[in-house]
Amino acid sequence: MKTSRYLNVMTASSRLNAVVFLALAFLLLISPISASETRPGEFDGAIETPHPSWFKESFLDFREDIAEASAEGRRLLLYFWQRGCPYCNQLVTDNLAHPDIAQTVRAHFDLIAINMWGDREVVRVDGQTFSEKTLAAALRVQFTPTLLFFDESGRIVLRLDGYHPPADFLKAMDYVYLQRENEGSFHNYLMNDRRDETLVKSEVEEWFMQPPYRLNRHIGNVSRPLAVFFERAACSQCDILHHQVMREPLTHQWVKRFDNVLLDAAAQTPVITPSSATTTAARWAKELDINYFPTVVLFDPDGTEIVRAAAAFRTFHMQSLFDYVLTGAYRTQPSLQRYLSTRGEQLREAGYDVNIWSYDLPISFDGQSVSLERIQAVTGGVAAAGD
Repeated sequence: MKTSRYLNVMTASSRLNAVVFLALAFLLLISPISASETRPGEFDGAIETPHPSWFKESFLDFREDIAEASAEGRRLLLYFWQRGCPYCNQLVTDNLAHPDIAQTVRAHFDLIAINMWGDREVVRVDGQTFSEKTLAAALRVQFTPTLLFFDESGRIVLRLDGYHPPADFLKAMDYVYLQRENEGSFHNYLMNDRRDETLVKSEVEEWFMQPPYRLNRHIGNVSRPLAVFFERAACSQCDILHHQVMREPLTHQWVKRFDNVLLDAAAQTPVITPSSATTTAARWAKELDINYFPTVVLFDPDGTEIVRAAAAFRTFHMQSLFDYVLTGAYRTQPSLQRYLSTRGEQLREAGYDVNIWSYDLPISFDGQSVSLERIQAVTGGVAAAGD
């Protein structure tokens, strides 16, 4: 009898163990995060880009570079890049390979490439010495490519943060090499070029606020940050933003957690800004020095500008900018590039596939889109990630 009871207990225990084992196995099958223990996610979209041979070989003393360029009737152009950057690849293969752009750059500029994570010694115009990466940090380079255009005195007369398509890039080249900065700001240069056009949207996404635009109303409430979209008429990149980037379902989930405003940067639409100033869309765009369309300016719930997208961005990076503000990651990680890198790695380690160059499916698991909540469950510690 003792032996029989012992066997019965063992049988019951074995059955319990079998049930627990099957339950755990089922959870492993349905949970992407658990599955990540055996399958890290894929990473796609990074592109390595060889630089053209005509880039200037420099000793990286910018005082000497400016003097040499000036003696030849040219100006200094610094190009901040990083390895694997697809936007840098687009700059080189689309813009700098374009005959008109290549001719303009080579005739009027000495272009020097600076690796934003590099260790080469650099002497700035004021004589201070940096490494490439500490110079990038001192200049708050948050995007690659970032382009800095200098005049003959060593003053930065124009800065482009992020990739600008060929037509927009040519306007920047013309402004600098024709020395239009002596006539006014680049913002005024762009607006005068298109002063008679009016933004007309046949359909506006449901998440945009309707006038009157009292953008100080949410200040003091901890609920929602603010996104202001500055656009113009006949803007092909605005169409790409709305019809491709903003159409991705995951983008919807981020954008709808913001108060969103769409403004014509040339219009006299009344606006009360987050700082409670009464102005118009056109005056505010000028005050903010909006130099690209579309530009998306992101404010925290206190009305402080945190970051702006003033270049052509695909879906992963646009979503990441919204997440950077929404989660408050900017409070502990001031380097946006380190935030983007850490965020992508955390998603991959959790089993998610990341494609930084896709419009349609930037973050996925087994070819399917995932929810914002699941992503934030994985990347909750990204804000505190160290350097």
